[in-house]
Amino acid sequence: ESIVCRMTIVRQIGKVLMNELDNTFAEIAHIIEDARNNAYRKVNEELILMYQRVGQFLSEKSKEASYGDGYIDSLSAYIQRQFPGIKGFNRRGLYRMKQFYEIYAGNEKVSPLVTQLSWTNHLLIMSGSKSDEEREFYMRLAVKERYSKRQLERQMDSCYYERYMLSQSKLLPEPLQSRQNPFLDSYVVEFLDLPDTFHENDFRRALVKGMRDFILELGKDFTFVGEEYPIQVGSEDYRIDLLFFHRNLHCLVAMELKIGKFKPEYVSKMDFCLEGLDRQVKKLDENPSVGLLLCASKNDEVVEYAMSRTLSPMMVAQYQLQLPDKNVLRRKLQELANLPEIEGNAGGGEDA
Repeated sequence: ESIVCRMTIVRQIGKVLMNELDNTFAEIAHIIEDARNNAYRKVNEELILMYQRVGQFLSEKSKEASYGDGYIDSLSAYIQRQFPGIKGFNRRGLYRMKQFYEIYAGNEKVSPLVTQLSWTNHLLIMSGSKSDEEREFYMRLAVKERYSKRQLERQMDSCYYERYMLSQSKLLPEPLQSRQNPFLDSYVVEFLDLPDTFHENDFRRALVKGMRDFILELGKDFTFVGEEYPIQVGSEDYRIDLLFFHRNLHCLVAMELKIGKFKPEYVSKMDFCLEGLDRQVKKLDENPSVGLLLCASKNDEVVEYAMSRTLSPMMVAQYQLQLPDKNVLRRKLQELANLPEIEGNAGGGEDA
């Protein structure tokens, strides 16, 4: 037995030493990872600045009589001879660099953001945005959330800008008015593989299964805590469909899922859940919990009536299972802002 005990002690000591070594080595891995990320950012910054300078050169040359398609073709051929195998300097690529420079030239608001985005993301924003405001919105969003090409493309396809701007026109509950609103009036969950007919449990399970895509839609400040989160009151069990923590608001976010239209009685149940969270789960240094009712549809007047007397910070939003019609949302946004119709992409022609 003593031999066995000694061997057990040796193994335990070995595990402790290995854990200490792993922690020490993790510091080295962190240093290497930081250096790699810094190197990538520096390379990307120099690449973007190069495209910007080439664009400036072409923009200035475009004022001369000799400039035209023939000039661009000759320049592209020259670059290929000087730098064999270099990519992106064909005719289309050079026009894009010219457009890139002209769109942001003199715009001090976005200048700090320009080198923080990849060229691929710049191309997506230039080709998919209709206004300076929309371009700036996606630039700031892509930098803040560190979007990949796929993530940014999905947000633009789902009309995130239009949905966000329309959401800002909605009256926020008083406890949220002093904070930046992270909630949308409508959420697009086209990534769910749901049948034509489904139940709320199916909806919840599908969202949990596709949580990575759902967090992209919600925003990366949302951290998933759990599903069917239990709260016990008076020896009875109650469950919250999905529970999140929002890092910026520094509070718990309770989400209730409804596959039908919004009903006024949903508000009282959410009030109850938020009270339970604040009494039983919320930490002392956290803000009061926030509720989000996600319904298949809602009538804004009914929502306003139902929430007029509640003091709880709560939002009601609707979900869509398919990508929305961008033209419809843009018309709504233009009506809201009383703006004239905007035709075509910025830049137009070969530069678009």
